Amino acid sequence: LSAFADEVTRVAREVGTEGRLGGQAHVPNVAGTWKDLTDNVNSMANNLTGQVRNIAQVTTAVAKGDLSQKITVDARGEILELKTTINTMVDQLSAFADEVTRVAREVGTEGRLGGQAEVEGVSGTWKRLTENVNELAGNLTRQVRAIADVASAVAEGDLTRSITVDASGEVADLKDNINSMVESLRETTQANQEQDWLKTNLARISGLMQGHRDLPVVAELIMDELVPQVSAQYGAFYLAEEGAAGPELGLVGSYGRPEEDTRPVRMSFGRSLVGQAARSRRTIAVDELPPGYVTISSGLGQVEPTALLLLPIVFEEQVLGVIELASVTRFTQIQRDFLQQLVDTIGVNVNTIVANARTDELLQESQRLTSELQYRSAELQARQEELQQSNAELEEKASLLAEQNRDIEAKNLQIEQARQELEARAQQLSLASKYKSEFLANMSHELRTPLNSLLILAQLLAQNPSRNLTPKQVEYAGIIHSAGSDLLQLINDILDLSKVEAGKMDVTPERVPLRQLIEYVEATFQPMTSQKSLDFTITTAPGAPADLLTDDSRLRQILRNLLSNAVKFTEQGGVELRVEPASDDEVPAGVVRGGAVVAFRVKDTGIGIPEQQLETIFGAFQQADGTTSRKYGGTGLGLSITREIAHLLGGAVSVDSTPGKGSTFTLFLPVARPDFEEALRIGRGAPKQAELLPVDGTSGHELTAGTPLVTAKRQRSRRLLVVEERPRGLLTLVAESVVRDLAHNRSDGGGTPVDIITAVGAQEAAGALAAEPCHCVVVELGTPEGESAHFLEALRGDSALASVPVLVHSSHRTEQAADGSEGPLEYLYSLDELRERIALHLSAEEPGEVLTLVRNDEPQITAPHLIDEHTRGRTVLVVDDDARNLFALSGILELHGFRVLHAENGRKGIETLMNHPDVELVLMDVMMPEMDGYTATAEIRKMPQYAELPVIAVTAKAMQGDREKSLASGASDYVTKPVDTHDLIACVRRWLPV
Repeated sequence: LSAFADEVTRVAREVGTEGRLGGQAHVPNVAGTWKDLTDNVNSMANNLTGQVRNIAQVTTAVAKGDLSQKITVDARGEILELKTTINTMVDQLSAFADEVTRVAREVGTEGRLGGQAEVEGVSGTWKRLTENVNELAGNLTRQVRAIADVASAVAEGDLTRSITVDASGEVADLKDNINSMVESLRETTQANQEQDWLKTNLARISGLMQGHRDLPVVAELIMDELVPQVSAQYGAFYLAEEGAAGPELGLVGSYGRPEEDTRPVRMSFGRSLVGQAARSRRTIAVDELPPGYVTISSGLGQVEPTALLLLPIVFEEQVLGVIELASVTRFTQIQRDFLQQLVDTIGVNVNTIVANARTDELLQESQRLTSELQYRSAELQARQEELQQSNAELEEKASLLAEQNRDIEAKNLQIEQARQELEARAQQLSLASKYKSEFLANMSHELRTPLNSLLILAQLLAQNPSRNLTPKQVEYAGIIHSAGSDLLQLINDILDLSKVEAGKMDVTPERVPLRQLIEYVEATFQPMTSQKSLDFTITTAPGAPADLLTDDSRLRQILRNLLSNAVKFTEQGGVELRVEPASDDEVPAGVVRGGAVVAFRVKDTGIGIPEQQLETIFGAFQQADGTTSRKYGGTGLGLSITREIAHLLGGAVSVDSTPGKGSTFTLFLPVARPDFEEALRIGRGAPKQAELLPVDGTSGHELTAGTPLVTAKRQRSRRLLVVEERPRGLLTLVAESVVRDLAHNRSDGGGTPVDIITAVGAQEAAGALAAEPCHCVVVELGTPEGESAHFLEALRGDSALASVPVLVHSSHRTEQAADGSEGPLEYLYSLDELRERIALHLSAEEPGEVLTLVRNDEPQITAPHLIDEHTRGRTVLVVDDDARNLFALSGILELHGFRVLHAENGRKGIETLMNHPDVELVLMDVMMPEMDGYTATAEIRKMPQYAELPVIAVTAKAMQGDREKSLASGASDYVTKPVDTHDLIACVRRWLPV
């Protein structure tokens, strides 16, 4: 038992504890039950050894990857369960290995993607392993298939695809590399396609242009092909041409241009974007066009483009044209490159066409010249044959020709002698014209010098300052003054005629309102016609111009001559002035054309003119006949001067007359001569009359007598108050006429401006006087409700207004007696008297300078006070060689309180000036013996102590240049003979220092 127990224990320890299988219990000499026990233990050990070893063998094989073995030992119980479990595990591992191997072989070796391992009955780790293998296979399948799809698309030419599957690691790098490769291929292919498109279309359009020689056809062809090719919807082709003002661009071809398009088809370089592209030679692109810039229309509707492109066509630095394109989309870069290359090709073709056209012209001209040369060669050959035939005849005639040449030379000598005689006669005529001008100037001086004394002394006698003359004597003095004035007018007419004939009469164009001209005519001639009980009407026809561009003073002179003649030669009936547009068929040939022509028709019902005398009356010193001259008086110069002045103004005068029924004189005058408009435009830059004039007298305005060279400041306007029954009545028209005449006589701007204020009623007149002082007041006597009497009474009651001159116009002398007014009132019974007195008062510096009007039937009053503190005792030197002038001028100056010194010529004048340093002003005659006034004035200016001494030149010459010569010699101012008393005193006072 002990041995049995030891063996059993050893076997159990080796097998159960130490794991050494195969052990057997050896118990010697046992039998029976113990032997059976020993055999059972050994049988158990053998069974356990065999089962464990079989299991170990299978598991070892599985561990080594051999899944073909299974546990085959017989077992029961738990060992059987272990056997079954291990065998099942081996089967599952075998199935898993087969599936993984199959998937790996299909995906990795055979390249069949999409395979999945399918192992049934697995769970846990083996299931996760299966799922991981399947996920690996799925990811690899998706990535490879995505790469394969893109590769296949690229292989088929589709470069728009890219690999978008998720990847990481080296697969992601492979994906990025393939995508970069595809992008590079796509860009390269696109660039190649664009270049191929560019070169193909360049070649195609260039080929289309070949063979054409007509630029408009080529332009239309380019528009038809080019505009659709660059996806544009509007196009225009402008060709450079040489215009009158420089290079221009003209539209020669278009695409999509609307029929009603009003945009210009020609434009100069630099005008608009088209011209700017041509001038700068650069492409201009506008990608955001504003609304309404241009409209692209079709049959269905219209749309506004987005982009604008202008490309200059330049060949060898010469701009040949401009192409303009508009599109609803922006132009791509390849399209712009295409256009830039195409315009170079177009430039070459356009230049070639132009050169070919020039070549064709030269070829045609060459062919024409060749043909003409051949024709002339044939003619020359024929002529040569004729010459050969006529050589004999010419030889025979040679001697005859030589004799004729001698005769011709003799005649040429005679012609040369005649030409020299004509030149000598022309020089004699020019010298005669010069002598004539000098004669007129000298005669003007010789006539005006005694006339000056006559008029001054007659005026002094008529004014009767000392009140020692009888009314009859005053009347005689007035008649002398009137006759002298008529003689002065005759001299002026002769000088005017001579100036016109010599071409020295100046014309000053200005805007002349027709209404103002008519008011002047009405105010001037209404009193004249009323005195002769004639009807006087002025009619303005529809269509007459509102104003004229002409010389206002010359036009008034013409109308005065025509209307004065009409009134003079009309005893009954009336005189009519009609202003109307002239029809083209009646305008004489001598009228300057360039616009509308207006006709001034002066119609009268007078004696008329015989038909044979209609042209004679326009000659100098001519009238209808001697009887007319004796009955009506006059010199016959008026119409001659009128026609010449009308010619100067660009017009003409015609006459239509019937003896015994009347005459119609018509003045045709252009409304606005083009050269007058140019002269007026240039003259606007001259200094205004109110501006300061330069000391050297170089102003653009002409100075007249009594105008200082330098004015300290603009004189304040004088106010003339007219009180009458209605606004702008007859007295207002008379006043306006006087003011216009004064302004015309002082056209140099030296006169003081006059403002005319019209008042209706005493209350309105008093308000006008209270607002601002007036220089003179004109009152119409006999207004309703005694308004004028109330106003005069108010004037008498106001001491502040006692010195204001008042001119009262009355149609009846009884009204003056009834009024019984006292004070500075003058009662005037005719409009002529009123005009004269208004002119005197407006011309006077101070109201007291105007002598009171004295009539033959009026009581004489004391002499007016002409001496004031400004003139009393001041010394004036009068230098004149004519004793009559010395006497007359001294009388005027002494009457105003001056102390007068005399000198007979310039030299004695200087000596007198040196001996009398108290001389404050010099009146210097310019034409004197021994030393004339020009030289004497210059010598005075050389003396420092007399550099600022006022020297007033007195000249009888009325010829052009006298004023400039007087002022250039150093004269401060000048007056002309006959000397006007008021102008002389005003001029002297202006220059005397205070």
